[in-house]
Amino acid sequence: MVRELMMAGLVLAGSVLGAERPNVVLVMTDDQGWGQTGYYGHPVLKTPNLDAMAANGLRFDRFYAGSAVCSPTRASVLTGRSPVRTGVPSHGHALRKQEKTIAVAMKAAGYATGHFGKWHLNGLRGPGVPVLGDDSHSPGQFGFEEWLTVTNFFDRDPLMSRMGKFEEFKGDSSAVIVNEALGFMKRSVEAKKPFFTVIWDGSPHVPWVASEEDRAGFAELSEPSQHHYGELVAFDRSVGVLRAGLREMGVAENTLVWFCSDNGGLPKVTPESVGGLRGNKGSVWEGGIRVPGIIEWPAVVKPAVTELPACTMDIFPTVADVLELPEGVMAEKLDGVSLKKWLRGKRPVKRKREIGFIYAKAGAYVDNEMKLVCTNLEKGTFELYDLVADKKEAKDLAEEKPEVFKKMKKGFLAWKAAVDASVAGKDYPEGKVNGGEPVSKRWSADERYEEYFEEWKKRWEYAGELRKRKK
Repeated sequence: MVRELMMAGLVLAGSVLGAERPNVVLVMTDDQGWGQTGYYGHPVLKTPNLDAMAANGLRFDRFYAGSAVCSPTRASVLTGRSPVRTGVPSHGHALRKQEKTIAVAMKAAGYATGHFGKWHLNGLRGPGVPVLGDDSHSPGQFGFEEWLTVTNFFDRDPLMSRMGKFEEFKGDSSAVIVNEALGFMKRSVEAKKPFFTVIWDGSPHVPWVASEEDRAGFAELSEPSQHHYGELVAFDRSVGVLRAGLREMGVAENTLVWFCSDNGGLPKVTPESVGGLRGNKGSVWEGGIRVPGIIEWPAVVKPAVTELPACTMDIFPTVADVLELPEGVMAEKLDGVSLKKWLRGKRPVKRKREIGFIYAKAGAYVDNEMKLVCTNLEKGTFELYDLVADKKEAKDLAEEKPEVFKKMKKGFLAWKAAVDASVAGKDYPEGKVNGGEPVSKRWSADERYEEYFEEWKKRWEYAGELRKRKK
């Protein structure tokens, strides 16, 4: 299948798309809440570079992560599907090899493909450690030609894996991965090859360790919150470095940069992280799944703001549509839609496909302004909210709008049945799940890493994990 896609992509690259194909850069933070940007008027945090990006591009005021936690959202970005379909219902689960990914499609279309930062799709939990070169579920196994990666969240002075070779870096983690990604992009430009670059940051996930300079502006906050917001300052600065780097290479005009977070904000941060929404990371309330979202593509996208709901499942379909990639690069059962027309200012009055969520025992179903919430999938308890009139999801309208409630409940249950079929492998050509994915576990319980344990006990980010390790 990969060979067939590559041949189709090469033919397409030489005929339809030509030299006008845009570069594509996907940027994602880790645990940044919907309210944690300057352009939404945060009381203490300034994000001048994100603000500039939002002012110059398409700002989504209702953008959704694919799930309430990180690994599932990453799976949704790569596949265009609800992460539950792909074998990634929660954090630390491995993406199924049977899934079709955007990186494979881009590589087949002649793009240089690179991944930089957090991966978290190979079944390992715990603070991020370098991904092993022979890991069966490394970025390289899903279409990335170059990768500088760790398994999970990471912080200052990170130890990372460059395609299996461990390298130690100094400085802020956001700066490290953006600088490395820019090097990859520059090499691609010099080779006259378009690039597809994924930059998945580790900030502002715990543990929070900001530089003294970056936390200095938050002296009135608690020390943990100082570090948390300091990490966001560092990330925003790296966004500025990224945008400047693209300009210096002469490719900024025709580079599509898509920014978002992987889930909602954290509950113990002050000032609060979710901009007044209900819930936090780990819940299907808006505070757990609504995240900041921006697309900047100067050659095409004119500055605009949209209230229409969009999501991380839309990324692959949109890019595939923009590039006119051949049929078959994506799974038939998608949850995302193409936003290609949106990018050219032709936004519909309503989104045409509902957005469904399943996380733990809860579910949600967003149909433009209305949202159905299932607080307990086992008991079948449902509530209905108007997200335009009731931003905080405070008033259940199930009894007041029985027809809407009935329609949305029916739609959600039908969607969930289709997801359940996907979980069982019915979408795949084989009609079943082949298996072979690693069982989710902590890396400290993985014998492949044991040779590094003594040395890693000296590293602050790993010492606690190794102290808790069961002998």
